[in-house]
Amino acid sequence: MLGAKKKLLILGLSAVCLLTACSPSEQGSKSSDNGMKKVAITAIVEHPALDAVRQGVIDELRAEGYEQGKNLQLDFQSAQGNTATAGQIAKKFAGSNPDAIVTIGTPSAQSMVAATRKIPVVFAAVTDPVAAKLVANWEPSKTNVTGVSDELPLQPQIDLMKQVVPNLKTVGYVYSPGEVNSTVVLGQLQTLLAKDGINVAAVPAQRTTDVPIATKSLQGKANLIYTSLDNNVVSAYESMFKVAKNMKMPLVASDTGSVKRGAAVAMGVNYHELGVATGKIVGRILKGEQAGNIAPQRMSVEQLDLMVSKSNAAEQGITLPPELLKQATVID
Repeated sequence: MLGAKKKLLILGLSAVCLLTACSPSEQGSKSSDNGMKKVAITAIVEHPALDAVRQGVIDELRAEGYEQGKNLQLDFQSAQGNTATAGQIAKKFAGSNPDAIVTIGTPSAQSMVAATRKIPVVFAAVTDPVAAKLVANWEPSKTNVTGVSDELPLQPQIDLMKQVVPNLKTVGYVYSPGEVNSTVVLGQLQTLLAKDGINVAAVPAQRTTDVPIATKSLQGKANLIYTSLDNNVVSAYESMFKVAKNMKMPLVASDTGSVKRGAAVAMGVNYHELGVATGKIVGRILKGEQAGNIAPQRMSVEQLDLMVSKSNAAEQGITLPPELLKQATVID
């Protein structure tokens, strides 16, 4: 038989092991004891497209049985267009240790991936996650990162521009040089349009307040202005529209929500559906799958929407062709 001191030592060690096993920092699941799942969501800025992504995530989680206030705790924070704030939010979320973190927009995704290598990060509305260095390629990352890209096939966008302005010579492009998604699109546009002998007049806008000035600088230099999902530009779309209207310069957008805010024509991803696709990935993670085993996704061409505004087009000095109106959702 063991001596009394040995028995006490073994019991003490057993108690320490049990306490360590129960420590929240060592648990695979971060959920509280009552089964409440915790999901943090952050966006680089709030505008209709990114808001639709967030709502799509919430709607899909509800459809999968995760309802806020019952078995789901949601924490949403916007960086209000400030990358430094995005970094602060990322550190806060990494410290709060949720079950999954959804990042909407490239700068927020980059900040969050830099802040944690353990908590599952699901990006959304990131045009090129490889160029943004969120993942190495489009295969399962084997890290804590996955998500859904809003990358658009640009050739249909170019075909649309040619319909709007048949003798297209130069496309104006206002962009944020600090947003990887915007610079990637610029490079692709320049390559594809050059094949058709069409030039790109690119003007940088570092801040939202720079967008109207950058837009005005395109007067006499372009036949239309194409806007990608550049967060600064989309946030300032109403001010861009005012300038374009005065210049009689058509706005062609890759975000259909921009039509209600001034674009004449838009072909783009349905951002609510992108949010739904993101929510499905989050649901899989909440049910036990590893983020690194889920390949990043793109939306399909069949999921693109075409929307036009005859009144916006008229104010920008053009009449939309009948065949385009037949294909599109006309809002006025």
